[in-house]
Amino acid sequence: MTATSADDHKVRLDKWLWAARFYKTRTLAKEAIEGGKVHYNHQRTKPGKLVEPGATVTLRLGWQEKVVVIDDVSDRRRGAPEAQKLYHETEDSVKRREELAWQRKTLQAAQLPPARRPNKKDRRDIRRFREQQGL
Repeated sequence: MTATSADDHKVRLDKWLWAARFYKTRTLAKEAIEGGKVHYNHQRTKPGKLVEPGATVTLRLGWQEKVVVIDDVSDRRRGAPEAQKLYHETEDSVKRREELAWQRKTLQAAQLPPARRPNKKDRRDIRRFREQQGL
């Protein structure tokens, strides 16, 4: 059931996050809210907070931080295309996520793995170096 006004249909924040497919279960959504990973209108909140269209929700999902604006309210979990109609992500959020992803990729590319594993002599040299440095 989808409603266009919060008066007709009241939905808790944890249930809306689950219906919008940000979390697989309501329990995970509740734990994220209680852990401070979800902010409603730029403030920490409780899982029972009633959501309203036009509100801003900030989510930290792993490396990503998304800022979404609620477009519609629903308490039913449906397919991904329908769930994406419940919100839209801000342009600043998209840009920031893309920049951070690019930075992570470039840092990962800069850290090349060693060509081979250290042999016995290399391990002795490493141990000797660490002892000299006091590590």
